[in-house]
Amino acid sequence: MSTSSNYLPVRAGWLASNTEAAIDPDLSIVDAHHHFYERPGWTYMLDQYLEDARSGHNVVASVYMQALTRYRKDGPEFIRPVGEIDYVATVTAPLQKAKPKVANGMVGYADLRRGADAREVLEAEIKAGDGRFRGVRHLATWDADTTLANPLTAAPRGLLLDPSYRRGVAQLAPLGLSYDAWVFFTQLPELLDLAKAFPDTPIIINHCGGVLRIASYEGRRKEVFETWSRSMRELSQLPNVYVKVGGLGMRINGFDFEKGERPPSSVDLAQAWKPWMESCIEMFGANRCMFESNFPVDKGSYPYSNGWNAFKRLTASASPAEREALFRGTANKVYRLGL
Repeated sequence: MSTSSNYLPVRAGWLASNTEAAIDPDLSIVDAHHHFYERPGWTYMLDQYLEDARSGHNVVASVYMQALTRYRKDGPEFIRPVGEIDYVATVTAPLQKAKPKVANGMVGYADLRRGADAREVLEAEIKAGDGRFRGVRHLATWDADTTLANPLTAAPRGLLLDPSYRRGVAQLAPLGLSYDAWVFFTQLPELLDLAKAFPDTPIIINHCGGVLRIASYEGRRKEVFETWSRSMRELSQLPNVYVKVGGLGMRINGFDFEKGERPPSSVDLAQAWKPWMESCIEMFGANRCMFESNFPVDKGSYPYSNGWNAFKRLTASASPAEREALFRGTANKVYRLGL
C-alpha cells in the first residue's frame, strides 16, 4: 500500500473480491511496463510481480521500468541509479530461462540534463544490465497544477526543450538506446518537437500519453480528449514514436475505479478505456502500440487479470497479426527482446 496521495492504495481483499479467470489464456503476452517498488508502506518486488504475472495469462516476458528502486547508497549522486539496473539484472537472471522472463528488457534512469556527461551513466547501466539494458526514462511530467505530479519525480517546466537535456538525449541513439516518455498530455507538443529532433531514437510514449481528468481538468473532459487526440495524431506521423497502451488506472486519470464496492470487471474497464485505447491503436497502428500493466501503480484500481482481460476484449475484432503485435510483437521489436 502507498502512503502517498499521488498513488491509489493497493487493497488485497478488495482486489480478491472480483478477480477474473483469464480470457484466451494461451495468447502470448509481453508486459511492456512494470516496476519493483520498495517504499514506506509499499513493497512490490519480484515475488509480488510473479504472483500477478502467473495468475492465469500467458505472460512470457516483461520490460522493467525504472522506479527509484535500490539505487546505490554511496558515490556521486548522478551514478547511483546504476544500482537499480544492477539489482534488477541480478534478481531476474535466473528467470531468463523460465516463464515469464521478467525484465527481459530494462529501462533505467540517467539525468539527461548532464548533457554529454550522461554517457558515463548510460555506459555503466549497459554494463550492469547483463545484456538487457534497453533505454532510459527521465520523468518529465509538469503542470501548472502542482497537485498532479508526483513530488518525487516532478520536472521543471519545458524540460524537453532544454538544450542541455537534449544534449543528453543525443547520447541515446549512438548507444542503441530508446527513450521512454512519461509526460502529461499538455506536454505532447514538446514531445513532438523532441521526437522530430531525434528521428533515429525510438521514443515510447508511456500510459496513452498522460491523460489528466482530475483537479483543474475535472470539468474539461471533452476538451482534454480533443486536445489529447490532436497531439497524439501529430505524433503518430513520426515513424520513430510508439505508444504504451495502458496505465489508465492511476489517480490522475479520473476513472474512479477504486471507489467501487468491488473492483471493476474487464467489461467495465474496456468500456471506460475504449475511446482512449482504440484511438491510440487507430492512429499509430498495432505495429507501434504495445500493452502494459503499469503494475503496481495501476493495482490500486483493478486486479492484474482483469486488466489483461480488458485488453483482450478491446481487441476481440482485431486480426491475429494485430493482436500478436499489440500483446507481444511491438514490445519485442522496440526493446529488442529476441523472443
